[in-house]
Amino acid sequence: MTSKTFETASSFSVDLKLIPTQVPPRNVLMVTPDHFNIERAINAHMLDNAGNPRTLDKAKAQEQWQNLKLIYEKLELQLYTLPGEANLPDMVFCANQSFPFLDNAGQKNVVISNMKDDVRQKEVEAIKQFYLTQGYKIHHLPSRSQSTLLEGMGDLLWLGSKRLLLGGHGFRTHKSMYEIISETTQCPVAIFELKNDKFYHLDTCLSILNDQTALYCPEAFTTEGRHLLETIFSRLLPVPLEEADSPGFACNAHCPDGLNVIIQKGNLKTVDMLKTHGFIPVEVDTTEYIKSGGSVFCMKMMFF
Repeated sequence: MTSKTFETASSFSVDLKLIPTQVPPRNVLMVTPDHFNIERAINAHMLDNAGNPRTLDKAKAQEQWQNLKLIYEKLELQLYTLPGEANLPDMVFCANQSFPFLDNAGQKNVVISNMKDDVRQKEVEAIKQFYLTQGYKIHHLPSRSQSTLLEGMGDLLWLGSKRLLLGGHGFRTHKSMYEIISETTQCPVAIFELKNDKFYHLDTCLSILNDQTALYCPEAFTTEGRHLLETIFSRLLPVPLEEADSPGFACNAHCPDGLNVIIQKGNLKTVDMLKTHGFIPVEVDTTEYIKSGGSVFCMKMMFF
């Protein structure tokens, strides 16, 4: 498969039936929430109605993290943990600092992120060191600047088991980075502009369940983006805005095996929709993390 990027349905010239497959990752990385906190607002979810940073229940956050970890273990995924570091309150959201992939020879590679926020950029080194212990080849982006930002699997998602990538831009990641990603991974990338600051990463408004199916929030995408999604997925499940937005965060769900969908509890319409289409919702409480703008998908990194 040659590298290429696509931004509209009319330009999307990939035959989905011919896209090579790959073995989905079965390893899960989580970062402990020992230093998780809301110290300043870097997204629209972190402030209360009075404009003040939301207050966390630290004991509840620890319990919620442990419960999510237990779910991954029950699904028989190999789980690894890294300790969170002092003065890095968002490191627990470990989907963002990297993008791991297998090259065409099946070798383990990882692109290291350029994070938009200066404090979050300090998280990257610890994640990089973890990949080195796992035998990954490290790829760095051009020197960090406004035009070289890429926030890992917050904005860059695999199409199920297919070697096709979907990338978001508009708030955290710069669109030009997808040409580099496509060349580095030798995978085509479908690019989506995000238009609603409540959905600042692609993983907050799109959850890919398998090669054909995805949950999505229509209000997060442009008209062109919705048409491109319709071209890629034969089954798109629209999540109502009241469940996609906080405190529901339904589109930040994670389906690690094409069947079980780990999702914030209480999203009744989305859960019913999942059941109707043959998926098994696995509800979990991540409310303390949603106060900071992240839920299930943000709280882990799948790697090979």
